[in-house]
Amino acid sequence: MSNNLHNELRKEFQLDRLILFSDAVFAIAITLLVIEIKIPDLHEEVSDKLLLRALGHLVPKFLGFIISFMLIGVYWTIHHRMFGYVTNFNRRLLLLNLLFLFFVALMPFSTGFYSEYAGPELFRQQLKVPMTFYVLNISMVGFINFAIWAYISKPKHKLADPPINQLVIKLAKLRSFVVPSVFLLMLPIAYLSNVLYAVWVPMLIPVILKIMRKRITKKFKQ
Repeated sequence: MSNNLHNELRKEFQLDRLILFSDAVFAIAITLLVIEIKIPDLHEEVSDKLLLRALGHLVPKFLGFIISFMLIGVYWTIHHRMFGYVTNFNRRLLLLNLLFLFFVALMPFSTGFYSEYAGPELFRQQLKVPMTFYVLNISMVGFINFAIWAYISKPKHKLADPPINQLVIKLAKLRSFVVPSVFLLMLPIAYLSNVLYAVWVPMLIPVILKIMRKRITKKFKQ
């Protein structure tokens, strides 16, 4: 009996370590986002007008920071919710979680790279590589999040006790799949049409999610 209790406590402690490590990666990634925004360094005579102009040049970086901050924050809350169901773990889950955190940790760089080459003047040049790097980074975070939901929800893996409600799983997997898929849609639009059109594509996400959520919920109520 005491051995069983010891094993359960040890398992719980190891799971807590996994969650705490994940939280630390999220916290560091969010902190590093703001480091990409450098304080304006004016070598000429300083004035409010020049400072405002310098801040104006930083608008794309602030927008990149806000968007990525919100995305990382959303994925942190999802990760927090997801592991609220997890009562056990295995090597596969550890590897999936590490891969997920790898792409979360990469977001400060991809955000900085993209926002450095964003803005009205640079958009006219139709630069696609920074957008591609950023979109692929976000998409990998989303698809691996989908893979973790799919993995922990399978009863045969015995990672969630009691098993997760099927409606919860359906909605979680829907969200995890739709978000990166819509972001990926930016790339064909950018390459085949116009980069300026592509940046508006993510606005479709809440509309698609609302429609799909209603359909899934209605189906489960029948």
